[in-house]
Amino acid sequence: MKKIINISTKTILLLGGLVFGLTGCSDDDDSSNTTETIVTSQSLKMDLNQFKREDAGIFMQAFYWDVEPRGAWYDEVSKSIEDWAASGIDRIWLAPPGKGASGGFSMGYDPSDYFDVGDFDQHGTVETRFGSRQELENLIQKSHDNGLEVIADIVMGHNSGGGKQANPFRGGDEVFSLFNEANGNASGKFNRTNEHFHPNDIHEKDEQDLFFAETDLCHDQQYVQDWFWGRDDSVASFYKNTLGFDGWRFDYVKSFGAQWVKAWNDKIGGFSVGENFDGNEQVLKDWVDASGSPAFDFACFYRLDETLDRNKDLTALGDAGNMLRKLDPAMAVTFTANHDTEKDENPDNRISYGNKLLAYSYILTHDGYPTIFYLDYEAFKGQLKTLMEINSTLAAGDIEILEASKDEYIMKRGGNGTNPGLILYMNISKQPKERVVKTNWINKKLVDYTDNTRLTPTTDAEGNTTIYAPAGGYAIWSITK
Repeated sequence: MKKIINISTKTILLLGGLVFGLTGCSDDDDSSNTTETIVTSQSLKMDLNQFKREDAGIFMQAFYWDVEPRGAWYDEVSKSIEDWAASGIDRIWLAPPGKGASGGFSMGYDPSDYFDVGDFDQHGTVETRFGSRQELENLIQKSHDNGLEVIADIVMGHNSGGGKQANPFRGGDEVFSLFNEANGNASGKFNRTNEHFHPNDIHEKDEQDLFFAETDLCHDQQYVQDWFWGRDDSVASFYKNTLGFDGWRFDYVKSFGAQWVKAWNDKIGGFSVGENFDGNEQVLKDWVDASGSPAFDFACFYRLDETLDRNKDLTALGDAGNMLRKLDPAMAVTFTANHDTEKDENPDNRISYGNKLLAYSYILTHDGYPTIFYLDYEAFKGQLKTLMEINSTLAAGDIEILEASKDEYIMKRGGNGTNPGLILYMNISKQPKERVVKTNWINKKLVDYTDNTRLTPTTDAEGNTTIYAPAGGYAIWSITK
């Protein structure tokens, strides 16, 4: 005799085809003659393409610290453009393109010559670590051909690699503040001297937090403003109008005033995001209000790190207003890793490898503009592609938190129009979990669109049903076709 299991009443949780739990047969089961067959969920799924959101988009950080191969990174990224575009990416973020003081080893965060993107022989190399100018322009063109914008990382707080110069405002001490054709600025554009750095005849510093204090640029100097964004041949104009960049990622914005980001954007335009390295959501909100630019949601990043790793307690995910995305989702760029966090040896500044997908399940189902880190995409490509498809389709409508406790977090997206929305169920315990929830779906069969559990519960006339999540994992539920 062959019997089909009623999987709405059995507890069967599957992750990658592995059975986590199965209730025993009842006393009257004819177990000696019964072959139990699990109904597959694959054939029950809707075609999600019908729910493609016009406002959907995902940011790709297209590099990591000390990328390899040196001198060929632009070509390496070019190989992924079609795949990223097909997976829902709409923008890619490249490292600072100008020549750094470390030459062929520079990741661009020690800017010396903003206009040398692979044109001049200085600091021991013509090409940057990432490749030649032609390879950069080829990458930008290929990205545009596939519908992707390209975002340039802008480091305008500090400089490196200039020549020594006595600074009268430092008591005559010599610092590396001379940038000209013979000293780290072979392009001859935006030459700098000690008067363009702090301290100077205007003030000691323009913000409280200095980074590389001896060569901290003074943005109150009209000359500095003009060369960064004011002139027709400014850095910003060169990057946008000549190279083809579409927007900006502003590095370490704590070292200069928010008004300078606003001035840059008002003059040049394009998408932008600021790196305000701060876990306080109100600090982030104040900055986006002052700059008019979105910011990376470090508050969200640290809440995920705290709940998943440090505290191992998901309760705080239910707290109101403890992330930028909760205060101002349109201005929040969410992420789970970047080039800095991944090289940080302090475990409190990065989300552990084992919890990465849980963190991505959160940012790719909630509001905010989610970011994928290059190395994470390479490590978890299959799972991330599934989450990215869900983000671009079912992650729509109002957010309602149904449960936020030590081991469990359950969130509902209400959907809109014909889009049914979703329910995210995160479980960080060592056992599979189930919970009765009230959905928006009446008398509907459900399926987990991540395939992390193969159960297919059915809602009742009031929308109630039992949903499931695997141990240390997540499920994303919506209706079947």
